[in-house]
Amino acid sequence: MNIYEYEKYPWLREEKKFIEETISVGKAVLGICLGAQLVADVLKAEVLKNNYKEIGWFPVFTLKQEGSNVYLLENIPEKFTAFHWHGDTFNLPEDAKSLFFSEACKNQGFIYNDRVIGLQFHLEMSNGTIENVIENCSDELTDGKYIQKEKEMLNKESLLADSKLLMFKLLDNLEELVGF
Repeated sequence: MNIYEYEKYPWLREEKKFIEETISVGKAVLGICLGAQLVADVLKAEVLKNNYKEIGWFPVFTLKQEGSNVYLLENIPEKFTAFHWHGDTFNLPEDAKSLFFSEACKNQGFIYNDRVIGLQFHLEMSNGTIENVIENCSDELTDGKYIQKEKEMLNKESLLADSKLLMFKLLDNLEELVGF
């Protein structure tokens, strides 16, 4: 689904209101894939079709810059492999800092106000969730430079374990950053 498909998914309007309210009261927010696109849209950034669909396991590169994202990215490798399933992307919201990029998608993640994070890629996946996405979205598995076949996506235990560890590191760093 895409953030602009209100007729097909009317709950998207309420979801965006919830995200906006959560950000406005100073809560920490983590949006993943569609969630990152919704966060970017709420923060008045453009969400648009990416040049490529990115589906499968592909490298992500970390951008370590001055400021809060240095701490947020502590113990996050300069390059790691993450799961992707997206055709849209986002421009960076005003005052947000870029965190990640890939060959197929220049904006893979951002941080806004030291407490709002958007990730285009997935660190939360399991074999079961990947199987579910394949089952429900297999029509998107066409030929493409950044589209893998089913067998290339499934049973990647090492990549799933690495992703889980990265997710925990990122969440731990966010917790320290916002002072939970």
